[in-house]
Amino acid sequence: MDQHLPDSDRRAAEALLAAVTRVAEALERLAPSPPRKVDLGAADAFVWHPSPAHLTPVPAVSRVDISLLRGVERQKAIILENTLRFARGLPANNAMLWGARGMGKSSLVKAAHAQANAEVPGSLVLIEIHREDIATLPELLRRLRGETRRCLIFCDDLSFEREDADYKALKSVLDGGIEGRPDNVLFYATSNRRHLMPRDMIENERSTAINPSEATEEKVSLSDRFGLWIGFHNCDQDTFFAMIDGYAAAMALPITAEALRTAAVEWSVTRGGRSGRVAWQFIQDLAGRLGVRV
Repeated sequence: MDQHLPDSDRRAAEALLAAVTRVAEALERLAPSPPRKVDLGAADAFVWHPSPAHLTPVPAVSRVDISLLRGVERQKAIILENTLRFARGLPANNAMLWGARGMGKSSLVKAAHAQANAEVPGSLVLIEIHREDIATLPELLRRLRGETRRCLIFCDDLSFEREDADYKALKSVLDGGIEGRPDNVLFYATSNRRHLMPRDMIENERSTAINPSEATEEKVSLSDRFGLWIGFHNCDQDTFFAMIDGYAAAMALPITAEALRTAAVEWSVTRGGRSGRVAWQFIQDLAGRLGVRV
C-alpha cells in the first residue's frame, strides 16, 4: 500500500482490498472442486459416491466362490461366459438378473467378477452404484471413459417407483446416447421385478396417457435395453438340498447327510421357504453350532 496516500484514501483502499479478498475466497468456496483422479489400479472393486464425486476402493469383496452357487447352473453359465468375454476385450451385453429373492443374483455377479479376474488377471474392476444414485450414472461413465481397465458397473436391487424419473437416465446410458457406451464399461443390475416398474405404475400410465400402448412401452422397454435378461425362480427341495450339500462339503462340516438334510428341512420350514439365502443362513448357523469356522 502506498504510504504517501492520505490516511483517508489509504483506509478506503485497504477496505476495498479486504472486500475483494473476501469475495474471492467466497467464490473459491462455492466453486466445485476439481474431479479426483480415478485410480482404477488401487483395487479390483470400488463403490461410487456422487457427492463429492469419487470412487472408494473396496479391499475385500464380500462374496462366495462361484463353485458354491448351486441350483442356478444355466444362469451361472450365461453370466460367467458374458463376463469372461468382456474381461478378454470381446463384445458383451449389459445384463439384468431378475426374479425370486435370495436365489443368488447379486452373489453370482460378484462371483463372476472374481472368476474373470482369476482367469484374466487384473482385467476387470467391479464398481457398485447404489439405487438412489442411479441418476448420476452418466457422470460415472464420463469419468471411466478412456480408462484402460475394463469396468463392470453393478446396481443391486434396482427398481423404480411411481413418479420416479431416474429410469430415463438409465435408458439413455443403456442406449449410449450420442457418445455411445464406453467400450470399457458394462452394466449389470439385479431386481425382484421383471420390468423394474411396479405393475400399478404401468397400469396408471396406460389409463392416463393419450396413447396408452406407447406409454406402457416406455416403461416396459427399459428392460429391453439389457442384452441379457436372466430369470431366477424359487427352488424346489432337491435344489435346496444340493445347495446345502455343496456348502457342507466345502466347509467339511462333521455331520451325516441324513442329519444335515433333516436339520435343513426344519430350518426352511421355520423360515417359510427355500432359497440360496436361506441355505447359506442355515449353514452359517450349523457351522457355529458345530464349532466350525467359516
